[in-house]
Amino acid sequence: MKSLRRTAATALLGFAVALGIAQPPAGAQPETPQPAVAAAPAPAAAEFDVRDYGAVGNGSTNDTSAINKAITAANTAGGGVVRFPPGTYESKNTIRMKSNVTLQLDAGSTISGNAADTYDPPESNQWDDYQDYGHSHFHNAMIYGDNLTNIGFTGSGVIDGDGALITGNPKSGEADKIISLTRCKNLTLSGITLREGGHFAALLNHCDNVVSDRLTIDTAMDRDGWNVISTTNVEITNAQIEANDDALAFKSDYALGAKLNNGHVTVTDSYLSAGCCNALMFGSETCGDFTDYNFERITIKGSDKSGLGLVSMDGAKISDVHYKDITMTDVRSPILQKVGTRRRCGNNPGVGSISNVTYTNIRATGTTPSFSPTLWGESGSGRIHDITFSDVDITVPGGSGTMSAEPPSNDPKDYNPKAIGTRPAYGWYIRNADNIRFTDSEVRFASNDGRPAVIANSSTGIRFDRFTAQRGSSSPSDLLFQTVNGYCVVGGANTGGGALRVSQTGSSQNCDGGGPAPTARYEAENATYSAGSSVDSDHTGYSGTGFVNTPNAAGPYVEWTVNATTAGTTDLALAYANGTTTARPMDISVNGVTVAAASPFSGTGAWTTWRTLTLPVALKAGTNTVRATATSANGAPNIDYLDGPA
Repeated sequence: MKSLRRTAATALLGFAVALGIAQPPAGAQPETPQPAVAAAPAPAAAEFDVRDYGAVGNGSTNDTSAINKAITAANTAGGGVVRFPPGTYESKNTIRMKSNVTLQLDAGSTISGNAADTYDPPESNQWDDYQDYGHSHFHNAMIYGDNLTNIGFTGSGVIDGDGALITGNPKSGEADKIISLTRCKNLTLSGITLREGGHFAALLNHCDNVVSDRLTIDTAMDRDGWNVISTTNVEITNAQIEANDDALAFKSDYALGAKLNNGHVTVTDSYLSAGCCNALMFGSETCGDFTDYNFERITIKGSDKSGLGLVSMDGAKISDVHYKDITMTDVRSPILQKVGTRRRCGNNPGVGSISNVTYTNIRATGTTPSFSPTLWGESGSGRIHDITFSDVDITVPGGSGTMSAEPPSNDPKDYNPKAIGTRPAYGWYIRNADNIRFTDSEVRFASNDGRPAVIANSSTGIRFDRFTAQRGSSSPSDLLFQTVNGYCVVGGANTGGGALRVSQTGSSQNCDGGGPAPTARYEAENATYSAGSSVDSDHTGYSGTGFVNTPNAAGPYVEWTVNATTAGTTDLALAYANGTTTARPMDISVNGVTVAAASPFSGTGAWTTWRTLTLPVALKAGTNTVRATATSANGAPNIDYLDGPA
């Protein structure tokens, strides 16, 4: 990078000298201007066709030797692309990757596994007591490489275990994974499909700079999709992973005999599904620390354990993790955070922690009443802290009766959601956690439930701003605080429109500092609205005396007059309902200036389901006009109110 910057700077200086607007460096000889010469295109990587090295691709001949010869030739030449034309390349032995080599699988090409039990045997590992067998041994794979640089798997073909890979502990000659890479740097894994991977479709340990786009993994009949272990600087886009065990898991074990760090990871625009286990998971192997993870625009469908699981079982400090724009359906435990005391890591680790995690615009439905969304820390240094939830809506099955509010049982050495007994809250259960904040979020059940929506136990600084909770017919309270130092509930309601019922034992309330400024409610029916709009009351759950229903067209609006005592940025929360499955976008303007163009106002599930969209906006001191204007032919959603400064 330095040489690129130096070259660019030199070129710019020469151009400026030629124009007479800069002087050459002291001691430099003036250069005679030269005619411009078009830059030569970068040379194409050398290509090594596996058929030129003896591969047949007929689905029965063992082509491993030819593939390895092509890889060696590319590596010896200083690097290149090993190309697989259409065909099925049977591989009865381990393919050994080398540096500066990319395997390119053309459309119609498949590298197929074989049950001949002639793959490389697993290597010995003196640290294999610290993690599962599959995590401890790397050689017994269809494709293996160690300490490699600049490698890739690209194209649009398939690498298929073809039912030959083992899901348990393999015997000598058996393979339990498709791709197994340790200590690699600069890896590209894009475009191809990995199918029937045994224990793992892909297993990385201690790699750096990993890029993946349009990777498809199908291990729905086997076990894990992709395990990214002790790896840094990862960018994954447009992945589609359907696994039986964990779909996409970030871990840190002791298989390489050291506690290694993890982080600087981005995953976007992806689809995940996990049959028996976890969809998007941290752990359970968690020796080294994790930091800087960003997950956005992800769809999760099906997970028999956690949809978004984040556990520290072996001493890891996990921080700065951010989830945004994620939709989950049929997940057994929508969100789980847990600190445990398994400590299965070398050098006698302590207890880990989880901190600075945000969840924004999350939608989830669960599939069992037992596994309510949970934050469970350990006392002392293992507490969970500084977690925020903004616009997080979760629907659980419900169906339980009233039960004891005492803390449930917990196995601190087990990371699974079921390791904690039935939560006494149908919605959120929070224990040993500090500085937890919910804003514009809600929790509901599908079947009537007798438990409170939320219980917080042995915690500090638990705050709910504009929180909505569905109320069971026999529930004793909506929010219950047990030994909580400094809880606060501002605004919010149950889904029937009434105020939240808050109860506490051994707790103190504190809404000073760290919270929003006092708010005032500006009802839509009292605002100015476009011609043809009406104030209706036929959909329950609204605030005030009704809501504004505008014509279904682009252009209708609702406009409020909002007073601010001082100039500055403040949050405005607009309550709406959209009973369709199509977003009804609106422009939000303040004092005639658009501050949020085409804000989506997505479907809320029913016209009786009201949600809020919160926007930070700059207001002047005194009177301000705030207008919401429909921008599509579908018109605006039903508009209930605007919460702004008091």
